[in-house]
Amino acid sequence: MSLALTLAQARHLLVAYHFTLATSPAAVFDRLGSVQYDPLKPAGRNADLVFYARVPGYRVDDWEHTAYRDRHVYDAWDKQACLVPVTDWPFRRIYHDWYRERWTPRVLGPFADAATATLRELRERGPLSSLDFEDQQHVSGWESSWYGPKLVKQVLRALWDSGEVVTTRRDSGRHVYDLAERVIPPDIYRERHPDEEALEAIVLRRHQTAGLLRPTADPAMWHLPLGRMPDGGSLWPAASPVRHDIIRRLVAQGRLVEVMVEGRRYHALPSTLDWLDAPLPEGMRFVAPLDAFMWDRSTIEQIFAFEYRWEVYVPAEKRRWGYYVLPVVHGDRIVARIDSRLDGDTWTVASWLWEPYAERGPATMAALTACVADFKPYLSAKKLKLPRRMDRDTRSAFRAAFTPGPRAART
Repeated sequence: MSLALTLAQARHLLVAYHFTLATSPAAVFDRLGSVQYDPLKPAGRNADLVFYARVPGYRVDDWEHTAYRDRHVYDAWDKQACLVPVTDWPFRRIYHDWYRERWTPRVLGPFADAATATLRELRERGPLSSLDFEDQQHVSGWESSWYGPKLVKQVLRALWDSGEVVTTRRDSGRHVYDLAERVIPPDIYRERHPDEEALEAIVLRRHQTAGLLRPTADPAMWHLPLGRMPDGGSLWPAASPVRHDIIRRLVAQGRLVEVMVEGRRYHALPSTLDWLDAPLPEGMRFVAPLDAFMWDRSTIEQIFAFEYRWEVYVPAEKRRWGYYVLPVVHGDRIVARIDSRLDGDTWTVASWLWEPYAERGPATMAALTACVADFKPYLSAKKLKLPRRMDRDTRSAFRAAFTPGPRAART
């Protein structure tokens, strides 16, 4: 089965699928299946922004109840570090196998005694952060490594990747670890899917999260545990023959549908296509830079005519748009981008840039005011600082949201 969509239909599908409002963070997880986590938090962390855009009344860190109290989701490796349903554990164990092999020659083998001691300390003392362990020794030569020179941090990451420990909660963003067998429900913890079924489940989940997904999407979309790079390093970035075989099999089974958009091939879950008939969500919303909606930036550029690059790690003098830029969605278009941060209780907007095609009449400005009025309590901001070069109408729309009085809620 193949379905042809116009650009307008594809925009409608993706906006309706991603941003129709949900009742809770758990409902967002049920729809998307994966939410990317990133520790930077100029305007709340990435996961917070994902939920703000979808859950009315959401506040920073509300998602932690869903993860660490209700155990609806857990921290895992997906496209990158993500929060995924706890029921995914049986098929995500294929990642644990891959990572255990990777970590063994560098950490789990040469420092086997430290790994054993770390597990014993967790078992005896209960949940601990890396700062709570007795052994805080550093290893020479690891000063510039991703996880730093401290042995216990490297061991904990190796055990986390290998599925022996999991994040049981976070303290100000810092992982607090416990044994996986004490956190993952016993019936789920003991289960394991065969490798072929596991890979199929991961590919299906990736399509569920993205909505529409190209088989030739950027390599960052396809971190599948399929083997080693020739240099023995990271995951195969594409492993395209295996991936394409999996996708063809899923299409033949009717579990994925081929979707053509202006000559470019995508795939989607059959259930995702039901959103073609859903109304567009009302209002305007700021979108996280690592929101699943933005995962494949080539797709965003083709379907929305919106070029985007996350410039957090780009030197300031080479940035085109700003440090932590959020796309702004209104109707079925991405109409602007905002770079801002919370400084104490002051929301500082460094820049606001309208897209050339954006309508900027009274209805758009009213939608912007309502969006800012929603964002203010999400951030717990009390004051607003705007850039000097902001145009008068946009400035007025922002300021109106900080003026006392009733505001229309998102619907």
